[in-house]
Amino acid sequence: MIRLVFPLVLLTLVYALVLGSFSPADLALGVVLSGVLLFALRGFVLPGEPASAGLFGRVAAFFPFAAAVGYDVAVGTWEVSLVTVHLRPLGRPGIVAIPVGDRTQTGVAVSALVATLSPGEVLVDVDRERGAMLIHVMDASDPEATRRRHEDFYQRYQRRVFP
Repeated sequence: MIRLVFPLVLLTLVYALVLGSFSPADLALGVVLSGVLLFALRGFVLPGEPASAGLFGRVAAFFPFAAAVGYDVAVGTWEVSLVTVHLRPLGRPGIVAIPVGDRTQTGVAVSALVATLSPGEVLVDVDRERGAMLIHVMDASDPEATRRRHEDFYQRYQRRVFP
């Protein structure tokens, strides 16, 4: 409880100092705004708390997720373009098994969609027995790096929105 009250009081105090007013109406608004801010950023402000439990957290986490997907698509497009115009040699294409881990069925579907949206990668199959997504990549010379990249994307961006 103290972990939540102290930041709430501190943020409300900062709000009141910025306004230069300690009237009850301003303090009440400060408490509401501080509470919303703490709720939205509780994974950062209060480590150990779930970062995006509930609809509000998922909606707030969607925007960084969408930006990361856009960035991934832009990087994939650039890399495929370089190979297409022969400015970069084609690596060793192949299939990489990406562990599903703790993804839900929706999480697996979204991970597969995100991988397929990015040029240079396409989902081949989901092997439920092995617990892995089989993804064909343009450069499979370092499959461990591909697995780390997919796991990092999931942990940093997707998990909060589509676990």
